[in-house]
Amino acid sequence: MKNLILLFFFALIPFSCFSQNSPKKEEEKSEMKPSKNEDGEWDLTVIDTQFDYFLNAVAKPISQYSESYLKTKNSFLVSEWNSYYSSGKYRNIIESGIDYDSRENYGIKFEYKLYQVFAYVSWKYGLKMNGLSGSDAAR
Repeated sequence: MKNLILLFFFALIPFSCFSQNSPKKEEEKSEMKPSKNEDGEWDLTVIDTQFDYFLNAVAKPISQYSESYLKTKNSFLVSEWNSYYSSGKYRNIIESGIDYDSRENYGIKFEYKLYQVFAYVSWKYGLKMNGLSGSDAAR
């Protein structure tokens, strides 16, 4: 009886060594999605230590833009960005797509910050984006 239990135990050891991986979905997309903060305003979080420096020292102030101008530019830039992401172009810079609805009223602060993300990527990495105005791309 003791040998039978021992034999059964050793027979089950190989089965316990198999990995328990759950199957992955066919195509997992990584996307940046706008979210609302506690005040109910749309917010965009950029995790790069130099971005705050760029906003304060390099970028044009928010007063230089109108909300409609930023919304129009962001629509083109998001489309261009997502095109690069889908094609795998600039894979080392563009790591996710952007979920942006041009019909949504995000507010000027959000639109400004999103536009400055594109200007920042152009400034830091030299990525040329056709939707950026010349003065913002050259900074």
